[in-house]
Amino acid sequence: MHKPAIQRHGRHTHRHDAKAFIGAVSSACELRGLRLTPLRLRVLELVAASEKPVKAYDLLDQLREGRGGAAPPTIYRALDFLLEHRFIHKLESVNAFVSCHHPNEAHQVPFLICDVCAGAVEICDERVSRLLGEQAREHGFKPRAQTLEVHGVCEECREAGEAVKQ
Repeated sequence: MHKPAIQRHGRHTHRHDAKAFIGAVSSACELRGLRLTPLRLRVLELVAASEKPVKAYDLLDQLREGRGGAAPPTIYRALDFLLEHRFIHKLESVNAFVSCHHPNEAHQVPFLICDVCAGAVEICDERVSRLLGEQAREHGFKPRAQTLEVHGVCEECREAGEAVKQ
């Protein structure tokens, strides 16, 4: 079993706290005048409770456990709302969703995605996004969005693999 997600950047460290995250999103919705409906809240709770990126149909299955008639458009509307307001991130390469560690800030962040355990780490370092933006402008390109996902093997899986080889 993997440990709770920990994100590090120098002294900047995050330990995923689903309850605090839900509170931050609820507060952000109040401040922005957004409606966090019971369905949107439930989808947010399911994403927040997941230790790894979660796919829409997995969310739908979990949602159906409590709401028998949930259909794909239901989950996608809720996910679209959460994405639009930057409360969650979509990992395009694995078509899955994760909580955003900074739901009150507009930002683009790269992710490290483990190909063994499917865990994802949000890199809280704006230098990468800033550099990509600068490079785009130097080439006369106006970026609309950034998605940077680096695939590989996380430290925990690598150590487990090395322990097996020894």
